[in-house]
Amino acid sequence: MVSYIMASKHNNSILGRIVLAILIASFFTPNLTYAEKSKIMGFEMNAIDKCWRSDPEWRKNRPQLATCSVGYAGKMTNNIGEGLIHYKVIDPSDDAINPKPGTLRYGASVIQGKVWITFERDMLIQLVKPLLISSFTTIDGRGFDVQIANNACLMIFKATNIIIHSIGIHHCKSQAPGIVIGPNGKVMPLGQVDGDAIRLVSASKIWIDHNTLSNCEDGLLDVTRGSTDVTISNNWFKFQDKVMLLGHDDGYVRDQNMKVTVLYNHFGPNCNQRMPRIRHGYAHVANNFYLGWLQYAIGGSTEPSLKSEANLFVAPTSGRKEITWRKDNNQNRNGGEFHSINDIFENGASFIATKGGKVRKPNYTKEQVFIVADAKSVRSLTRASGVLRCGKTIC
Repeated sequence: MVSYIMASKHNNSILGRIVLAILIASFFTPNLTYAEKSKIMGFEMNAIDKCWRSDPEWRKNRPQLATCSVGYAGKMTNNIGEGLIHYKVIDPSDDAINPKPGTLRYGASVIQGKVWITFERDMLIQLVKPLLISSFTTIDGRGFDVQIANNACLMIFKATNIIIHSIGIHHCKSQAPGIVIGPNGKVMPLGQVDGDAIRLVSASKIWIDHNTLSNCEDGLLDVTRGSTDVTISNNWFKFQDKVMLLGHDDGYVRDQNMKVTVLYNHFGPNCNQRMPRIRHGYAHVANNFYLGWLQYAIGGSTEPSLKSEANLFVAPTSGRKEITWRKDNNQNRNGGEFHSINDIFENGASFIATKGGKVRKPNYTKEQVFIVADAKSVRSLTRASGVLRCGKTIC
């Protein structure tokens, strides 16, 4: 009997090594698509990534990306089609007033109309003033290591139909008032700007996907002053105090119309608060991975509404385990309605949900709707969050 058991263990060990060798060989076999390799390895791609990452010709079919967005941004097909200008950034330098052709600012602010911006090579871009992005612009960093860092960063000001994809944005700094090229291609004055990675001001139909954001003076992503129809997906937020703000301030009632989808993102390590903090509007927060927090993960004030659905919350090993925070006003709880549906809580995490009332549905249109996955799949669905490392055929 002992010999049989020992032989069985030996055979199982050999079998395990063979299976592992097959899996590794399969993953690096060039004839298989990424989707096929992911299936063999047991990985699961989310609904957005399945739309384009399985295409080995993704470099030739870059505009296909615009058909893959879900959530409140909807499909971004206004950014492609007839009249689309393909623009390549070849120069990492910057001039806030007279940008040179070939620089990012020239493509994102000076050229008007449908513009699809790509990059010639790896780049570290240090903007001298915030970059104000024009409507119908896509910034597509896939295939290269593109970083915007160490000074001013991105602003979407009174613009619509914008995609920001596969950009690393970090160490953004506040900016004194100055003069810049505006989103209409004309010089304009710009007041004091906080050190945010991406700030939306009176913007609409915005998709922010597969970016890595960290280490900024203020926040990583602000959606403010009446901005709406925003999807924030597949991003990696890390090493930050204030992460994501939805709603300008408690007194800005126009944000009551704000609708934001927060989907497939990875929060952590070392994120403190605001994942997101919401004021006034509505947010659908689904299939995100929360790797700890210090103060709280989800907070709110001035009667917002938030549906947390099928997220994975892993509480920190020590400190505060509660996920939510509401602002008190004269002892009255006005943090809004927070509902948790099919979330998974690990390491003692807890969610104080609003008692009573109906859970507000997102009411997505046909082009916005998506199927929320089981929270057990969140680790796999968010495995590729942040900037992608893309090869010639695999991304």
